[in-house]
Amino acid sequence: MADSMDEEMSEEPVPLQKDLTCPVCLCIFRDPVLLPCSHSFCRECLQGALKRNKKCPLCKADFEEGNDISNRALSDACDTFLKHAHLRPNQKHASGDICNLHLKPLELYCEKDEEPVCVDCVSLHSTHRLWSIRDGALISKKELGFKVRIFEKKVESYKKTTHKITGQAEEQIKAEFERLRQVLVREEALRLKALASEEEEKIAALQELNDKTKRDIVALKELIDSLKKEMGNEDLPLLQNFQNLKRKTQWDGEDRRLGEDCLLNIGKHVGALSFKIWKNMQDHVKYNPVVLNPNTASPWLSLNADLTSVKESQERLTTPDNPERFDSCVFVLGVEGYTSGKHRWDVIVGDCPKWVVGVCKESVARKKKFTVSTNRGVWLIALREGVYTALTPERTKLEVQQRLEVIRVKLNIDKGEVSFFDGVTAKHLVTLTHKFDEKIFPMFGPGLHSTPMILAPGKMAVHTS
Repeated sequence: MADSMDEEMSEEPVPLQKDLTCPVCLCIFRDPVLLPCSHSFCRECLQGALKRNKKCPLCKADFEEGNDISNRALSDACDTFLKHAHLRPNQKHASGDICNLHLKPLELYCEKDEEPVCVDCVSLHSTHRLWSIRDGALISKKELGFKVRIFEKKVESYKKTTHKITGQAEEQIKAEFERLRQVLVREEALRLKALASEEEEKIAALQELNDKTKRDIVALKELIDSLKKEMGNEDLPLLQNFQNLKRKTQWDGEDRRLGEDCLLNIGKHVGALSFKIWKNMQDHVKYNPVVLNPNTASPWLSLNADLTSVKESQERLTTPDNPERFDSCVFVLGVEGYTSGKHRWDVIVGDCPKWVVGVCKESVARKKKFTVSTNRGVWLIALREGVYTALTPERTKLEVQQRLEVIRVKLNIDKGEVSFFDGVTAKHLVTLTHKFDEKIFPMFGPGLHSTPMILAPGKMAVHTS
């Protein structure tokens, strides 16, 4: 039975299609509605027809708005027909797919709607430019080719940017290691020089002792030979000369021996050598509690090589449009985020006339402008038009006696506090509180000025126990 029904529909698709076709748009009904006069139309087609007059488009019977009802049975029949017609393999045309609405070959291309259409669709695209399928394909390929070239240029740009960033990092790493290597070379030379100097001093002292000992040996041998000769005399002459010989045996020369501190002090030169070198390296190593993350920096900001200062760039830099980067707002974050503990850093703002300093949550907006306030996930203080302000929703003015040149930030994640101080006088400015529920990052906005904002180095100390 099912096979015979399929054959019947295959043989006579046109009458059924006509029954399911809207008399206005000549397409299969879409959201059909039924009028009191029993005629059905697409809802959109009926609304368009009623703008001209309040009559049925077919029988011209008077019609009042609101008297139409949804024709659900007809809508279901249209959906079933379209689905069945779309799935039947014998509806494929030699030149390609057929129109789902009119079941005719797709022989034209609408430039405006960017889709292939059949000849019966022309009335739906009467104001559009139509092309043959071949010409439409050429137009589409041309546009896609243009897009491909744009993407290829972007890929090359990203490669160059990545290579530039990687190259700069590589050069900086090599330069820093070479600087430290030179420090170690100088340290090695100084220690070898000190060892050589002591060695020369000790060798000279030992040589002097050796020379004196040799002279004493010669003198002692002469005395021994003299005594042996006298001892060979007759008894009486020996006894007569005994007192004189005895006086000769009273050696008054020094007893030659190695003196104190005559050997090299090996412990002084090599004992705990690596620790001593490391301790001396403090003078050549700088520590910053916070360094800047260039991947978050606005394209209008320029960072120095060691990522400890930031200022305005004279032109927009070519940077990757990565998700972490601020674009609309001129900000940059610190590299490290915090989820617990106490943290502290100083920011040198100098005479910069406009800046913001503080912290923000990791999810702060990056690609759009937003009101900089504590209720947006940022806890900052700012200088603008000569006024120092805590950026709370109501803007809390800070009482400052003199220009702030250094801002000290203290962050206590566990207590939910971020406090600001005058870094020169240590005077407390304001404390903002919040229950931090995500990672918190240092945040900096140097303003569009040539004066750099600098992250002050921290103090270092070597403790032993």
